[in-house]
Amino acid sequence: MRVAAVQMDVSLAALAENIQRVAGRLADAAANGAELVVFPECVLCGYCFESRQEAAEVAIGLDDPAWQPLRDALAAHPGVSVSLGFLEAAEAGQMFNSSVLWSGGKPVGLYRKIHLPQLGVDRFVDRGDRPYRTWPAGAANVGMAICYDSSFPEPMRVLGLAGADVIALSTNWPVAALRTALLVPPARSMENHLYFVAANRVGQERSFQFCGRSSICGPDGIELARADDDSEQILYADIDLEAARNKRIERTVGAHVIDRFADRRPEFYEAIVQPAQPDQPVQPDGGAR
Repeated sequence: MRVAAVQMDVSLAALAENIQRVAGRLADAAANGAELVVFPECVLCGYCFESRQEAAEVAIGLDDPAWQPLRDALAAHPGVSVSLGFLEAAEAGQMFNSSVLWSGGKPVGLYRKIHLPQLGVDRFVDRGDRPYRTWPAGAANVGMAICYDSSFPEPMRVLGLAGADVIALSTNWPVAALRTALLVPPARSMENHLYFVAANRVGQERSFQFCGRSSICGPDGIELARADDDSEQILYADIDLEAARNKRIERTVGAHVIDRFADRRPEFYEAIVQPAQPDQPVQPDGGAR
């Protein structure tokens, strides 16, 4: 299966312009054989909004007519699935920083960002309310995450346990997050022995410059494709889904064998799911000070 990560600039609050550009990049990726194409976070609308009201003007639902250029592009390339970020106008006046997975010409999966930094539009959206899960996209099982989510190993592991072959990460890493862009994708792919496609944006928006450095990493953490700068480009990699599904790794036959899922001991991980207690750090013996 061939996957692609689209690294591109975005125009703030220009919904129609951005979706036309996404449709064009989709056609380019499809022409190069891509079957799963991942776009950046908030690629339809931009990110650096200064109020909820300003952001709400370009938030849309999945049934909005604004999607039509993408629907047309997908109809022209029926074998292509797409993951992309947008601001979702939801029920009861809610608004989410969301990613949607289109496959077979229709939206089949929706993820709402759960981990919200004090940055850009994430200061004003509602916190995601749906659990991490996977959806089929062609032959692959795809889990979606957005930007800051990837800084937490727990949700990436949940996606791995849910059967993800590929984690599609739509992100808006600014220059200050360059180390995250370089270190996190290979770590998360290796930890969970799966493919990790990180599509970051580029360009400048208000006071923020975005760093690019999108990547596609394999189950062993090795980068299969990497953007070395912040220019617009599309990365490609041919992936073997069976490699992601086989969690048993024989580094030396019969002598060095690991299984990153079967070897887990979750009965000892209770502290991971407990709320943080800054005033009472946990001691190695389980006590507190």
